[in-house]
Amino acid sequence: MTNLPVRVARWSAHHPWRAIAGWILFVVVCLGAGIGVGGHAATSADFRVGEAGRAEAMAEEGGLQQKPLERVLISAKAAGGLDAGRAGTAARDITDRMKRLPEVESVAAPVRSADGTAIRVDVTMKGPELEGKKHIDPLLAQTAKVQRANPDLRVEEAGSPSISKDVQGQRGDDLSRTELIALPLTLITLLLVFRSVAMAAVPLLLAVSSITAGVGLSMPASHLFPDAGVGTNVILLIGMAVGVDYTLFYLKREREERARSGGRLSSEAVVELAAATSGRAVVVSGLAVAASSATLYLADDVIFSSLATGAIVVTVAAVVSSLTVLPALLVKLGRRAERRAERRARRGRAVRPTRQGAGRITAAMLRPTSRRPAITLGVAVIGMLALAAPLLGLKLTDVGRETYSRELPAMRAYDRINTAFPELKSMNQVVVRADASRADEVAAALRDLGERAKADPLFAGKAESRVSADRRISLLELAVPHYVSSDEAQASLKRIRERYLPATVGRLPGVEVAVTGDVARYADYPEHQKQKLPMIIGALLLVTFVITVFAFRSVVLGLAGLLLNLLSAAASLGLLTLVFQGRWAEGLLGFTSMGSIGSRVPLFLFVILFGLSMDYQVFVISRIREAVQHGTPTRTAVLDGIGNSASVVTSAAFVMVTVFASFIPLHLIEMKQLGFSLAMAVLLDAFVIRLMVLPALMLLLGEATWWPSRRARMAAPGAPVLQNVR
Repeated sequence: MTNLPVRVARWSAHHPWRAIAGWILFVVVCLGAGIGVGGHAATSADFRVGEAGRAEAMAEEGGLQQKPLERVLISAKAAGGLDAGRAGTAARDITDRMKRLPEVESVAAPVRSADGTAIRVDVTMKGPELEGKKHIDPLLAQTAKVQRANPDLRVEEAGSPSISKDVQGQRGDDLSRTELIALPLTLITLLLVFRSVAMAAVPLLLAVSSITAGVGLSMPASHLFPDAGVGTNVILLIGMAVGVDYTLFYLKREREERARSGGRLSSEAVVELAAATSGRAVVVSGLAVAASSATLYLADDVIFSSLATGAIVVTVAAVVSSLTVLPALLVKLGRRAERRAERRARRGRAVRPTRQGAGRITAAMLRPTSRRPAITLGVAVIGMLALAAPLLGLKLTDVGRETYSRELPAMRAYDRINTAFPELKSMNQVVVRADASRADEVAAALRDLGERAKADPLFAGKAESRVSADRRISLLELAVPHYVSSDEAQASLKRIRERYLPATVGRLPGVEVAVTGDVARYADYPEHQKQKLPMIIGALLLVTFVITVFAFRSVVLGLAGLLLNLLSAAASLGLLTLVFQGRWAEGLLGFTSMGSIGSRVPLFLFVILFGLSMDYQVFVISRIREAVQHGTPTRTAVLDGIGNSASVVTSAAFVMVTVFASFIPLHLIEMKQLGFSLAMAVLLDAFVIRLMVLPALMLLLGEATWWPSRRARMAAPGAPVLQNVR
C-alpha cells in the first residue's frame, strides 16, 4: 500500500506519453465494454421488500401481478358541462385505436364519473409493470390524435408508464442543467486555487474521464447488481466530488514539493515525492469511500445496491486516474513550468513563490483553538449538537407520486383523473395462497373481508376479486379514496392487517396471506430500511474504524474519527429535518414539503458522508503524522499540518458543495434533499470539524493521539533519499 503509489508514479513520470495513452485507452475500453455488454435494468421483482413484496411474489405466481396501466380521461375544456355525445364518440375512438396497438393487452369499457363531468378509458399494456414506459409512445400518440380531432374536449392520458417517462425525461433535463452549473463553478474555483488554466483543467478533465469510465464499468456490474435507474446520478454526484478532490490533493502537494526543492529536483523526482505522501492518502481515501459505500449492499434493496455500485466504480476509476495518468500530466506541466521559470530568470524577473502556511482566515480560526482548545471543542460540539436537535423529530416516508412536479403533462392528467375518480387514488390488495381445493373457502372469506371494508369510511366502497387459473392464488382489491401518504390511507392498511384479516382469512388454517398495493409499498419500504439500519450502521462504523487504524496505526484516531463523523452526520441530518419537514423554506428552495424526509436520504447520506469525510481526515492527519514522524512535537505538527492543508481542504470542500448544491434546484424532492444534506455535511465537516473540533481534540490528547503507537515506532527508520537531482 505504501510503495504502490510511488512505483506507479515513478513509471508514469518516466513514461508520460505511454501513461496518458494508457489512461485514454482504459476509459475507451471501459465505455466500449459497457456499451457492448449493455446494462441490466432492475425488474419489478428486484424492488420487492417486506410483506408487500411477498404478496407481489404470490400474485405473480398466479399471473395476477400488476400490469402497466394507462388511463385516458375525457373531460370538458370549458365551463358548461361535458357533451355526453361528443365524449362518448371520443371514448369509442380511443378504445378502437388502443385495441389495434401491439403494445396493448386489453382495453376496458369506458367509465363515467359519478358527477358526470368525465369519462375514462383504462388501457392495460403487455409486459412487466416497469417495462411500460419503454413502449408508451404509441399510446400517447393515439391520445394526441383523438385530442386533435376533438378540440372542444380535453383528452389526456396518465398512468405509471407515462408518469415514469415524464419523470425520467425531467430528471435527465435537470441533470444536464446541473452539469452546466457545476462544471463552470468548479473550473472557476480551480482557477482561483492554481492561477493557471492548464493546472485548473487537469482536475476537471480527470474527473470527467473518471465519470466516463465509471459509467462504462457500471454496465457490466449491473448484471450482478441490477441498475434501479439511479446509477448514473450517483456516478455524476460522487465522480465530480472525489475526482476533483483526489487530483487537487495530489496537485497541491506536487506544487509544495516543487517550491520546497527550489529547482534542485527534477519534475520526475517532485512527482515521486508527491506520490509518497498524497498518493498514499488518495489510495486510503478511495478505499474508505468504496468500503463505506459497499455497506449499502447490506440493505438488501435494489436501489441502495445500485447506489453502492455507482459510488464504488467511479471512486475506483478516480483513484486509478490519480495514480497513473496524473503523475504523467504533472511531469509534462512541470517541465513546462521549468522552461517558463528559466525564461523568467534569463530576463531577470523573479519567480513568484508559492504561498505556504495558513491563510488569514484559517489562522484566525486556529488562534482560539490553539490558545483554549477545551473551550473551542466544547463550543463547537455544543453548536453541532444544537444543529442535530431537530433529528429527534425526524419522520421517514417513501416518496409518493404526489410529490412529483406538476409541470409534467402526465401529472396534471393524473390529478384530474383522481379528482373525477377519487377511488383511484390508491388501493390495498389482499393476496391469498392456498390449495386449489380450498378456493371456495378462500373466496367466502375474502367476500366477508370486502363487505367489512365497504362499510368502512376509510375505503371507497369498491371491492374486486380475481382468482388464478389454477385456483391457488386469490386477490382482492380494495379502493382507497386517499393518496398513499395520507393518514387515512395508512390507517386503511393498518385496519386490514390488524382487524379485518384476523377476523376473516386469518381464521383459515394452512392459508398464506399478505397485503400489497401502493399503500402497502409506501408503508413497508421505510420499515424494511429501519430493520436493516442497525446492521448497516454497525458495519459502517467498523469499516471506518479499521481503515483509520490501518492508515495511522492509532486506535485513538480510529475512535475519534467515528465520533467526528457521527457528529457531522447528525448535524447535517438535523438541518435537513429542520428545512424540509417544515414549510418555512419552501419558497426559498422551491419545494412543497412532504412533512417528512425521503426514507432513502438519511442512510445514503450517512454512508457517503463517512466515506467522503475520510478524504479530509486522511489528508489532514497524514500531514500531521508526517511531521510527527520527523520529530516535530504533536502540538506544533497539528497546528502546522492543519494550517498548511487548510487551503486545499477548503478548495476541495467548495468543489464538493458546488456539485452537491447543484442538485437542490432539481424537481425531484428526494434529489433536493440529498443535494442539500450532502452540501451542508461537507461544509460542516470541512470548516467546523476539520478546523475546530479535530485540532482542539488532538491538542488536548497530545501524544496520546497516536496510542498504541509510540513516537519511536512511528518514526521511519530512515527516509528514502531521491537521487534524481539536477
